[in-house]
Amino acid sequence: MDHANLTDDERELARMVRDFADEVVAPQAYEADRTKTLSMSVVAQMGELGLFGLPFPEEYGGQGGDYFALCLAIEALGRVDQSVAITLEAGVSLGAMPVFRFGTDAQKEELLPDLLAGRALAGFGLTEPEAGSDAGATRTTAKLDGGEWVVNGAKQFITNSGTPITRFVTVTAVTGEANGRKEISTIVVPHGTPGFTVEPAYDKVGWHASDTHPLTFVDARVPEANLLGERGRGFANFLHILDEGRIAIAALSTGAAEGCLEAAIDYSKKRTVFGDPLATRQSIQFMIARMQLRVHNARLAWHHAARLRDAGKPFKTEAAIAKLTASDAAMDNARDATQIFGGNGFMNEYPVARHYRDSKILEIGEGTSEVQLLVIARALGVA
Repeated sequence: MDHANLTDDERELARMVRDFADEVVAPQAYEADRTKTLSMSVVAQMGELGLFGLPFPEEYGGQGGDYFALCLAIEALGRVDQSVAITLEAGVSLGAMPVFRFGTDAQKEELLPDLLAGRALAGFGLTEPEAGSDAGATRTTAKLDGGEWVVNGAKQFITNSGTPITRFVTVTAVTGEANGRKEISTIVVPHGTPGFTVEPAYDKVGWHASDTHPLTFVDARVPEANLLGERGRGFANFLHILDEGRIAIAALSTGAAEGCLEAAIDYSKKRTVFGDPLATRQSIQFMIARMQLRVHNARLAWHHAARLRDAGKPFKTEAAIAKLTASDAAMDNARDATQIFGGNGFMNEYPVARHYRDSKILEIGEGTSEVQLLVIARALGVA
């Protein structure tokens, strides 16, 4: 990894998480993928390292860092195991961040300490069977009745929603109508709430060790105080959260692209073809050079977006550019690395095979590539 534009503290963090990834995460990645099991031991160790608390103030148990620091950690993890990386990304960006951004003081004091310590996880219930990119088509409802929200509906593809330490899920729900439009708010629904069911985990193409479930709500009742943020601002608030999350996904994608690059370099030097190392073939050299180009550009893109975000400057378009650039890099590098590995690249025990399966979702989750193009086009005034 190129540390040239990092501070000393950022450089040390990147090296620390990279060592953790190599020594703790990577050795268990194949078995976790094969058994489709998220290691709670790995999650606990990430908590002990302070990774879940990186961008939060110390008063809630955070590390007092910034979003850039979080993304450095996510990139380092994504290099060896995307499932673990997305667990951290979703745990922070989609689990704890909404509470920190929009919660009351009481909600922050109650919920944040365990989330930032990695003792608890939370889910982000936005996507529905009929509301993906068109999140405004939300059908889940929450109606006030006797001082309680009564939630009915369904969510899908919700990360960290069914782990042994999942504490709650924050869901978007229609809470009324204003000026002929849906009023969408966000409600905290704790695990164990009667009427709230975490359905069986998905059988996914990739991210096998990431915890992902559909959710159903049938007259699930929670206190009125479980409203998160201002009533009617739920959709707008979550769009802001998604903008931030796109930077983190770009960092994860960059890590995945780098992991494929490193594996391809190593394999091409060791693999002998017709008496010579594979790396002596110019076609392979050019392929690997393009892989490095993609990693470099992806890293520059997410670094720029994260620096803007942390400086309090507009970053929506730059986040879209970063996610689009980096997710393309991850998918392209996974394909090229698999090709370099040949038949071995089709075997799941090799990391490049897992990256090939895992990387496709990076072009879909937290806004598809097409959505990112639309965001960029709108910023240019042509959409």
